[in-house]
Amino acid sequence: MALMDFIKKQLIDIIEWQDDSRDTLSYRWPDDDKEIKNNAQIIVRESQVAQFVYLGQYADTLTPGKHTLTTANIPVLSTILGWKYGFESPFKADVYYVTTRTFSGNKWGTANPIMMRDADFGVVRMRAFGQYDFKIVNPPLFLKEVAGTDNHFRLDEFADVMRSKIVTVFTEAIANAKVPALDVAARYSEIGAALLPAINPITTAKYGIEVTSFNIENVSLPPEVEQAIDKRGAMTTIGDMGDYIKYNMANAVAEGKAGTMGFGAEFAVAMGVGQQMVNQPGGTVGVNPNAPKGMVPGTVSAPVAAAVAPAAAPAMELMNPAQVAQALGVAEADVLTELDAGTLKGRKIGTQWRVTREAVDAFLKG
Repeated sequence: MALMDFIKKQLIDIIEWQDDSRDTLSYRWPDDDKEIKNNAQIIVRESQVAQFVYLGQYADTLTPGKHTLTTANIPVLSTILGWKYGFESPFKADVYYVTTRTFSGNKWGTANPIMMRDADFGVVRMRAFGQYDFKIVNPPLFLKEVAGTDNHFRLDEFADVMRSKIVTVFTEAIANAKVPALDVAARYSEIGAALLPAINPITTAKYGIEVTSFNIENVSLPPEVEQAIDKRGAMTTIGDMGDYIKYNMANAVAEGKAGTMGFGAEFAVAMGVGQQMVNQPGGTVGVNPNAPKGMVPGTVSAPVAAAVAPAAAPAMELMNPAQVAQALGVAEADVLTELDAGTLKGRKIGTQWRVTREAVDAFLKG
């Protein structure tokens, strides 16, 4: 009797696992070196599957429910064990419980910039990060490629193993999709959803997982590319560059602020306004019914033309220190000394001096 009790204790009657955590992906049921007997019961709860592994070979996968282990419901394992007509003896096999629910809010990110070819900017370096949701859809492949023989494979271990793999998948997907850098940086949610069909075939075939949601939270481009994007946005806001220049020049003239535009800009505006007045329908500017005879309609009278187009100012002659020295018959160093002292008037632009002919004449007279 004692022998029979001992034998019964060495056989497994019921196999079940209650997951009291929220971060377990796979769990190997502890058999304590016991054997599974004929007609043993295995209980698989919702969001679980039970995977049999015998000597490294992946056998049957049991879905949620209560199962009685017979050759009918574990045909693959029965074939591996060589059972032709049913259970012949108790057997040993590893039973892995795999969680099939969706695991959400997993972070991904590029540790180093990824290189991508872009139609607008050529080859650019891009960093990106975000979140993704996933679930296990192929337990044998997941155990083989991701969890391995880990007795209790948790989510934090999965994140360490998969982070670089997810980034690799993202890189391949976005490269194959040929999404412009401008679109990646501006349409996160749309791009994430559009990448799912490209990501899932890879993750399902390689790792046995399906990515149910893929979100891009931020994309960082090199500073020069971001500046180009800003300039392009500014140009879109400005619209027609000719209208923009006319508007700024007209404001400068109206306010009497030539600033860096100088007289030439004011003259250009005046000429532009005059030309627009000439090009008005009818081709006249304030046609005077008492205008002198012989004046051709569509032309501008001499006083108006004179007001619109003032005489051009004489060009200003500029010289550099070497030219001033040649004109004065002295060394260039002497000219630079006088410029630094202020006795010879000039203007320094960056590291270069420019001197007008009038300033040279004034220096000689002084």
